[in-house]
Amino acid sequence: MDSELTLRVDGVTHDLEVDTRASLLDTLRQRLGVMSPKKGCDHGQCGACTVLVDGRRVLACLSLAVAQDGHEITTADGLSADGEEHPVHRAFVDHDGFQCGYCTPGQVCSAVGVLDEFARGWPSAVTADVAAAPELDDAEIAERMSGNLCRCGAYKGIRAAVAQSNAAGSGAGTDPAGRSR
Repeated sequence: MDSELTLRVDGVTHDLEVDTRASLLDTLRQRLGVMSPKKGCDHGQCGACTVLVDGRRVLACLSLAVAQDGHEITTADGLSADGEEHPVHRAFVDHDGFQCGYCTPGQVCSAVGVLDEFARGWPSAVTADVAAAPELDDAEIAERMSGNLCRCGAYKGIRAAVAQSNAAGSGAGTDPAGRSR
């Protein structure tokens, strides 16, 4: 059974008719040609398909496209505003936070989501005092990014990129494209 829906992806509105069983990932890649989110495991275990839906991290392989009707979807490609590199992109380059690059789009989207969650004061599983504002140290970054796997093992660079982005304020009070809210 097909359903009509509207997806706003990286600032562009798309009116589609899709099978109600189609994943957001397959819809993005196969119907819209948006190749930034990758199909890694297709079971929600690797994070290569991570996108931002209304600014929150979502595994696109586990989300139905029809569930995202009317929502704002941002991929790693859509993070750049007006052709300018997003600060998280720059930090990944600065710290060699990628090797083969397959997981990088999901890692970048997850990092943007992590920075926003941290800026909102949301604790993680390793936050010592959930009533206090968390400190974004290496353990916090590792825990918050743990849903994104890197088969090349670039975790040290990824954590350094998230830390640099946090120090630069690349999440607090901004939308996914890095613009002030």
